[in-house]
Amino acid sequence: MPSRDRTPHGWSGDGLPLSYDPERDPYRVYLDRLDSAQSRRTMRGCLDRIARIVAMDDTGAVTGAGRPWWRLRYEHTMRIRAELRGRMGEGGAPAYSPASVNKHLVALRQVLLECWRLELMSAEDYKRAVDLKSVESSRLPRGHHIPDRSLGAALAACDTDTSPAGRRDAALLGVLYTTGARRAEIAGLALTDYDPSERSLRVRGKRNKERLVYVTVEAATRLDAWIAVRGRTPGALFPPISKGGRCRISDGRFTHPTGQAIAGVVTRRLAQAGAPAHTPHDFRRTFIGDLLDAGVDLATAQQLVGHSSPATTARYDRRPERQRREAVDRLRLP
Repeated sequence: MPSRDRTPHGWSGDGLPLSYDPERDPYRVYLDRLDSAQSRRTMRGCLDRIARIVAMDDTGAVTGAGRPWWRLRYEHTMRIRAELRGRMGEGGAPAYSPASVNKHLVALRQVLLECWRLELMSAEDYKRAVDLKSVESSRLPRGHHIPDRSLGAALAACDTDTSPAGRRDAALLGVLYTTGARRAEIAGLALTDYDPSERSLRVRGKRNKERLVYVTVEAATRLDAWIAVRGRTPGALFPPISKGGRCRISDGRFTHPTGQAIAGVVTRRLAQAGAPAHTPHDFRRTFIGDLLDAGVDLATAQQLVGHSSPATTARYDRRPERQRREAVDRLRLP
């Protein structure tokens, strides 16, 4: 905000107001409505950053908890949008991508919706405050295709590791490569989600939507080998393993890893193999591209990866990119 005179009443200061009622805090009510811990973490970060913009806080102490979100009006929300778009990061590049700005705006609209639902804000004020255009943009999917040789080298690195982690990581890489599942989906898999007779895995995706994915015969062989080591203890399919080679357990069940732990396995095994660095999302990108290259129709690919729109799946299609490159290759530099 350019001036403290334009800061809504009650937004200054880094502490909670004395009259704070957590049960009627729109910030808390909105976050409680979200299904996954990852979504809550992401949107909490967005709301906290917005709160610091409104409160003009440079210390990072302000959060969105206990703030009078219902006092935001159209002029304030427009200023928030402008601030998010105008902030610059290192090297003069925008601090937030268009997609990131839009995610912040979604969080803002949703917390104001809770203000209206809690009868803290009139319908008219709410409608005006959320009348914000999303930032338009077109971006290619991030990441790179994973060459077969890189995956082969990473699997070989797992095979030379005779500890339980070697079997687990080989199975995990196989599942990532042949299902295109997101890292959070892999982390959430339980032993009971695997049906060896069908070579299928029940995956819980965004918004708690379930779908079946399938592994190849080779990946199933590695997965079966890991389960033989893992045993039939209920809980996570790919639990964290201690330095002593034991799966971590809590209340009689193997504990689930985090999505970051899944990314750590990918980074570590590729580094051991001397292969270029890749992310779990690169496995997803490669899976979709390979499906479409093999002639699988777009609707089937969309269902396998859990995209809500076929347009999202189409962004990973390498064929138009290849055709454009071949078109350029017809030219000759004099």
